[in-house]
Amino acid sequence: MKILIFGKGYMGQRCAENWGEEAVISEVLVETKKDALDEINRVKPDVVFNAAGVKGKPNVDWCEDHQLETIRGNTVMPIVLADACAEAGIYMLHMGSGCIFYGESPHEDNAWREDDFGNPRPVYSRTKWAADLVLSTLPHVGIARIRMPIDWMPAPGNLINKLASYPKIIDVENSVTILDDMIDVFHQLLDKRATGIFHVTNPGTMKHRDLIALYEELVDPSHKNEWISNDELVSQGLASKGRSNNFLHSENLEKAGITMRPIKEALRDTMEQYAQALKQGESDPEGPNLC
Repeated sequence: MKILIFGKGYMGQRCAENWGEEAVISEVLVETKKDALDEINRVKPDVVFNAAGVKGKPNVDWCEDHQLETIRGNTVMPIVLADACAEAGIYMLHMGSGCIFYGESPHEDNAWREDDFGNPRPVYSRTKWAADLVLSTLPHVGIARIRMPIDWMPAPGNLINKLASYPKIIDVENSVTILDDMIDVFHQLLDKRATGIFHVTNPGTMKHRDLIALYEELVDPSHKNEWISNDELVSQGLASKGRSNNFLHSENLEKAGITMRPIKEALRDTMEQYAQALKQGESDPEGPNLC
């Protein structure tokens, strides 16, 4: 299987590293359908993976003041790319975000399903939801939503790095995505040409306290921080808007016969690898910077 990846940032690079000779990362910035078609015709892939998007730096608060740039990157570009893939007759997997959901779902277990309607608030989340609304109607597109990716590779945007560096951390619980598991699931979805929406999150939920406890056990026993609420994050001026906190259920992955490790098992394994990588000096200068 030959995979053409659009988006040469952290996610695209990490997937390409793992997929080896199967993957080709495009250098093209897609602004028009012709841009995408020319690249597809040049590479002649079997499938396309869209890992491109606008997330803002240093965090998603940037998107609040750069609405049009965020809309072009997260809503317009994926639709243009899907249009080109349709004309070329090939499947496209689009990397979405679980940040489109805020709070508890209407279901008894409080977890959001793939076909639930989003209730996004910030600009970033709205642009991701807008793309999902359109792309999910197409017969040649799959959408893989991730949440708060956690990697063994030390990097500024890695949730481990981020939380460990904050003097104040919000005391919340979420569904999360372990990167190694995510990369494997993406490859399976591409191989199956799976259409529809998929919540690519490890079964179970994680509290920030769980991650920090593992960090203190395996990485830095001297680490200290203060715990605050999500409301205090904004009231204390640490963010312009509250962050998305939610639980996601992966019904469609189950139907496709794809499984991920339970979060407790996957998180410990990832933290152990993270500690080893720190000792060996492995890191990435950018890393994921997602909500």
